[in-house]
Amino acid sequence: MFQKYFAFIKISIFVMVLSLTACSGATEPSASPENSTPANEAVTTPATENMEAPEVTRPQIENFDLMTGEGNQSRTATLHQGEGFSLYVFEKFAFDAVEGRLYLSSNPEYNVEIESLPANYDLTQLETAGKEDLKGFGEVSDFSGELVEHPLGSAEIYLQASSAEGINDYIVWQSETGDAFLFRLHNPKGEEAADFAGPVLVSLSTVQTDS
Repeated sequence: MFQKYFAFIKISIFVMVLSLTACSGATEPSASPENSTPANEAVTTPATENMEAPEVTRPQIENFDLMTGEGNQSRTATLHQGEGFSLYVFEKFAFDAVEGRLYLSSNPEYNVEIESLPANYDLTQLETAGKEDLKGFGEVSDFSGELVEHPLGSAEIYLQASSAEGINDYIVWQSETGDAFLFRLHNPKGEEAADFAGPVLVSLSTVQTDS
């Protein structure tokens, strides 16, 4: 009887030891990987991610769709820098950066003068000046507003005087970035008029102020 009781006590102690060992193993925290980040520790961002991205510039060469006598065609234009602005210029055209004048290489009489306008420009004064500029070229028509199927899309002021000698335009236009420009366009009547009118308007639609 005593031996059975003694054996029972030994078994009970052995079970208790096993139970304590199991409990202590369950509560012991597992080792964290060495490369883990503590929850309360700020993650350091690499210095390269904090650096400002380089300024994006426009491509030196771009392709544009032009409506020609042979239908819609893709033409290449080269980026040119003016006084505080840039624009794309097609083959057969030249650009005088100092004068801000884009013209047909074979005949400079076909040209457009480009002028950057200040932020506080006065539309009423510009319209009055435009009518004064054009009155010597013939009757003045007003096409201001939305320009359907026109490269410029819209114009705050679009005055045009036409006569037997050709067409002259006075245009106040805003780029997509909100910068305003004044275009004085001279398109004499002649064989080169069609070669000038289409490409020059597309070029004007690409004028942007330097950032």
